[in-house]
Amino acid sequence: MNIDLSDDAKEYGRQALRAFEAAGGDQLLQQAEAKPDTREALVAPALSGLGAWELEPRTDPDALEAAAALCRSAGYWALPYPVAERLAGLLVVSDTAPEAQLAGLDTDWVAATLDGRRSRVTGLGAGGPAFTTAVELTATDGTADVALGLVLPCWTLLGMLDRALELTTAHVSLRKQFGQPLSAFQGVQFQLTDAEVERSGFDILAKYTLWSLVTSDTDTAIDDSLALRLAVLEAAEVVFRVCHQLHGAVGFCDETTLSWLSRYSQPLRRLPFGLSQTRDILTTRLGRRGLTGLFS
Repeated sequence: MNIDLSDDAKEYGRQALRAFEAAGGDQLLQQAEAKPDTREALVAPALSGLGAWELEPRTDPDALEAAAALCRSAGYWALPYPVAERLAGLLVVSDTAPEAQLAGLDTDWVAATLDGRRSRVTGLGAGGPAFTTAVELTATDGTADVALGLVLPCWTLLGMLDRALELTTAHVSLRKQFGQPLSAFQGVQFQLTDAEVERSGFDILAKYTLWSLVTSDTDTAIDDSLALRLAVLEAAEVVFRVCHQLHGAVGFCDETTLSWLSRYSQPLRRLPFGLSQTRDILTTRLGRRGLTGLFS
């Protein structure tokens, strides 16, 4: 089993990072928050230049790896567009109170609940924080394979964790206390190590789940996708807690990139269901049979 991304996928991710930086980097999110209806126009040239919408991750394993790398790069810059959901071809939503990050976008989206019931988004509610909005759904025929729709947003969140730790490492290296940088204190080093262990562990599980999507049956792929979501939500809690603690109060100010990352990670962390609900759903699905592979 080789779960590492191919060299081509890694290079595609690096090219995406550079393309998003050239398009405006952190400024893209700030501009989109001021004018949500410009979200697509802000990012469309970069995504089109990368050939993002030519990828077919559902049918091509190489394209699946490239799509994951693209989502990770989009998360690194907190790109103000649901790249993962568009690549997956659907939004995975709750069957009780469906929401999505669609404020400022059109309603030409397909949604599906965890059991695969398909709907079309036919209306949006009032815009909320971080582009979230309630969605009105109209049921359509057919079922959807939701595993990919669960996995790719996890890769977006992985990119956010990459950036949060990078920003925090730079912060504690520059900030001084008692005549030495914060990074010299053992307590700070221990906290950063804890956060990196969570991030790197999830990194491995994310790669394994791509392999599972290609090689497993539908039920196993969904189980592994839910386990991956549970892992990233647990990792995100640790990473963002550590990053905020080490930044101090400034980490909650809009002048700090961490503040934007943390705020815009919230929809990914609570939609379509948060940590407790994800754990309950996975536990109910598995019963006493447990998981296989790296999740066992």
